[in-house]
Amino acid sequence: MNALLKCRELQLLAAIVALILMISLRVPQFLSLPSLGNVYHDTSILIILALGQMGVILTKCIDLSMAANLALCGMVSAMLNIAFPGVPVPLLILAAVALGAALGSINGLLVWKLAMPPIVVTLGTMTIFRGSIFLLTDGKWVNAHQMSASFKAFPRDAFLGMPVLSWLSIAAIAIMFVVIGRTALGRSFFAVGGNANAAVYAGINPGRASFRAFMISGALSGLAGYLWVSRYAVAYVDIALGFELDVVAACVIGGVSIAGGIGSVPGAVLGALFLGVIKNALPVINVSPFWQLAISGTVIIIAVAFNARAERKKGRVILRRAEAAA
Repeated sequence: MNALLKCRELQLLAAIVALILMISLRVPQFLSLPSLGNVYHDTSILIILALGQMGVILTKCIDLSMAANLALCGMVSAMLNIAFPGVPVPLLILAAVALGAALGSINGLLVWKLAMPPIVVTLGTMTIFRGSIFLLTDGKWVNAHQMSASFKAFPRDAFLGMPVLSWLSIAAIAIMFVVIGRTALGRSFFAVGGNANAAVYAGINPGRASFRAFMISGALSGLAGYLWVSRYAVAYVDIALGFELDVVAACVIGGVSIAGGIGSVPGAVLGALFLGVIKNALPVINVSPFWQLAISGTVIIIAVAFNARAERKKGRVILRRAEAAA
């Protein structure tokens, strides 16, 4: 029972439920199923990106180029749709995912083969990806009237009562749950992030594991790129500018350790949902946008402090056990 109460995911779930209940006291409609469904729908892209970022952070790296990757893949998918309007939407999605994976692979190769710090690599590629959009378009926008009806409608199409966008995020959660928790690849992410030297002795190549994490992150960014552009029916250089910070925040709030080796798929999903509830609820109760930023920042700092405290406690437990054994 105590272990359940200390579970980070359950604590976060309780916080989300309490937050929704408090908001519903002021705006009762917020508690309705359609309203909660809309919150999940609005948070779906953040969830997809947080899942990719979680894999990267588990290997003790970070991907700050996710939003720029999203923007470039979204722009390319929109331009393909304009140039070849007869191409089926699933093929455009596959093209966006493949391009995103290729861009993520560039990050992974630079970190693996050149041993460059991930934060430096992804800051650099973030600028390159944004600059590439400008070169492709001369800074021009792609607007709704230039996109085909099927391109814009796909994420909104209803299936079993929910939009396709929500179903895609659920599929991403299920796939990442299996990959992270049930495969050798997922275990290698934890091993590399927990202790890279020990991982080498276990036959794991830390560089290759990081490369694969970046590639998965890039593929999910590519998927999110199509979904973002088709949902908002517009593409330009600065779409999703700064969104990478929300993605990192979702992971941190969900208990993913920036130091690597600690995290879970449910945690990352709940972290994204927590931010989604805050971002949807604060405007409903007429909180100023400036206060929204301050509240979001405060929540992130509290989450980081909470993570640091939890990891320090674990270290003390290990020390006490070692002392007892001696």
